[in-house]
Amino acid sequence: MEHGRQLIGYLTVDTRENYFRGAALVTDSRGIPADFRYTEPVRPTRLERILYGSALDIYLKEDIILDNLISAVETKPSLWLLENEDLIGPVQKLSKLPAIAVEASARSPLEQSGQCEPTGEEGVFMLQADNISAPLRLTLSPENAPKISQFARILTASAEEMELMEPFSRVARALEAVLESESKQ
Repeated sequence: MEHGRQLIGYLTVDTRENYFRGAALVTDSRGIPADFRYTEPVRPTRLERILYGSALDIYLKEDIILDNLISAVETKPSLWLLENEDLIGPVQKLSKLPAIAVEASARSPLEQSGQCEPTGEEGVFMLQADNISAPLRLTLSPENAPKISQFARILTASAEEMELMEPFSRVARALEAVLESESKQ
């Protein structure tokens, strides 16, 4: 926590255009950055693709990108938010912190801010983070699902001061800016 505020971490791994790269942004509950780390793009060679086979994606995402990002972050968040639910297990294992995949939904708003309902799918909940937006779809690991009300309180409190999904677009733009500046050098 920083100045009595919960810190939220945003972790992303980008796997397009024949390369892998990632970034971690830790913000306070207002969305103000407390820490930012990124990895250089990793472009596997043809030989690496052949030798690693289908294990290449897992190896690069988990052992290279996520491990480096999580160990580099000096300001530890209360929880990690992810865009990809496949990363929940690896992020929790590496960081020892809760990891939640979050995505916007098209559902009608729930009755009140802070309301959290199970969807019927294991570890999947709908959270009304603010009073006007559609609820967010949260996916948690089975061991963290019982703590959903604790996580919902953190996210709802943050949603009072910021748009919860917006930092993901900042991370994407920051990665693009890093790539642009490196290509000009």
